[in-house]
Amino acid sequence: MAPPANPEFPTVQQLILNPRAERRLKLGHLWIYSNEVDTQRSPLKGLAPGSQCEILDSKENSLGYALVNPNQLICARLVSRKGPFTRKQLHRRLENALALRQRYFPHPSYRMVYGDSDGLPGLVVDRFGDYLVVQISSWGMENLLPDIVDGLVALVNPKGILLRNDHQGRKVEELPEVCEVVHGEVPKMAPFEENGVALLAPVFEGQKTGWFYDHRENRARLNQWVKGQRVLDLFSYAGGWGVQALANGAKEVTCVDASGQALDWCEENAALHNRKDDLITIQGKAIDAMKELINAGERYDAIVLDPPAFIKRRKDQKSGEAAYRHINELALRLLEKNGLLVSASCSMHLESDTLLEILRGAGRHLDKSINIIGSGGQGADHPIHPAIPETRYLKAHFVHLSAGGNV
Repeated sequence: MAPPANPEFPTVQQLILNPRAERRLKLGHLWIYSNEVDTQRSPLKGLAPGSQCEILDSKENSLGYALVNPNQLICARLVSRKGPFTRKQLHRRLENALALRQRYFPHPSYRMVYGDSDGLPGLVVDRFGDYLVVQISSWGMENLLPDIVDGLVALVNPKGILLRNDHQGRKVEELPEVCEVVHGEVPKMAPFEENGVALLAPVFEGQKTGWFYDHRENRARLNQWVKGQRVLDLFSYAGGWGVQALANGAKEVTCVDASGQALDWCEENAALHNRKDDLITIQGKAIDAMKELINAGERYDAIVLDPPAFIKRRKDQKSGEAAYRHINELALRLLEKNGLLVSASCSMHLESDTLLEILRGAGRHLDKSINIIGSGGQGADHPIHPAIPETRYLKAHFVHLSAGGNV
């Protein structure tokens, strides 16, 4: 269980920035890099991870207050421009985050808190109706966990809150990994709704919080075009795309994933809509499965290509772009004429225009005529901070394959 709440968040000391290092912060960004700190005047060494510091420019004018981790490249994140960050501010940020989601979503199924965009760096909260799943990836939010839990309980009175702090992001900050219920009770499969489709999220054993809400609007767009179609859902996970396609009248859906457990979850979600018999599952690597389907002469009316991030770091750019091109070429080869490919990427380092160029190149290489009939990004529950481009990561292009060849 979470420890009792602290009465206040103390300010530890001041951090002074190098000359001109404040320019990005004054434009609205919230991150401070360790090489921007004047460590001669204000050493980082010795600061407790998660402590709060006042940030000063080189002339010692206050820029605000930040939660720090002296051992990381991003050594501090601003949380308040006027005075120390307090529990009252924390609870107000949670209220504001909830108000945004309630404004745009009729059903309580969404990402309720999205880190920096909601002024709570390192905190993610996903809501599945009566249940919340919390993930923390910074010492600053880790130290505020009791107050976060108190605030969430006061706001939405959930039946249960699950702490899914067993992810890779914890290792970067050198945080302990834990998965535990910190309030009430939480079922292994949490019921929720997306685009009017009833689903179950494997919140204890699934990836991240158990679900990926970010593609909600892109899935809604695909759902209107799948009736009577054969659909191939690659990197399917628990069936976010494929099961929704079945629920919206797809004739048949094939889900491909390396995880047998994920495919079991696909079947469980399909069974909710009495469509399990129309679901085909293939366990294995997507590229291998695609090649086998090509050799077998299979063709699909709609294909979803929603892979994990191939470009996690800048140094992965060249190899990652090559990987995106390869899988998109394979997908185009599996597509029926007048078929639809949804080509997505969650790689922050891959620009939307670069993905378009990859698709153009894939079409030219295969002598296939393609048109982009739509593009999308993350939904309203993943709001983009206008000063922090890192909060914008998701892109999806809807590609129509024409019957004729290239001109």
